[in-house]
Amino acid sequence: RRLIRPGQKASAHIIATFGYDAALRLVRGGASRPSPPALTDRQVDCLLLAAAGKSEWEIGQILNISRSTVHYHIVKAMRLYGVYKRQQLIFRALRDGLISFSDIGDF
Repeated sequence: RRLIRPGQKASAHIIATFGYDAALRLVRGGASRPSPPALTDRQVDCLLLAAAGKSEWEIGQILNISRSTVHYHIVKAMRLYGVYKRQQLIFRALRDGLISFSDIGDF
């Protein structure tokens, strides 16, 4: 019997990401989080659309920019946050209040 159905993998990844962050805070002695990095308006636009499940190509079409420019903005935001996956970026931005679930629901 499977513990996680295919449609639940994204949710499991979210839970694991938050759990990992919480474990790091405990190991570090509950050190407070640094303030979130300042993202540009365009980086936030790309982030919101990525959080809504849009591909780089779709985001480019919506924002009238190239797919490679979208990729640049997302990668730059990931570097500013110090993460290596798009999902980590989205969840850190949600945790930090940079974006909200209601913002994502608008797309």
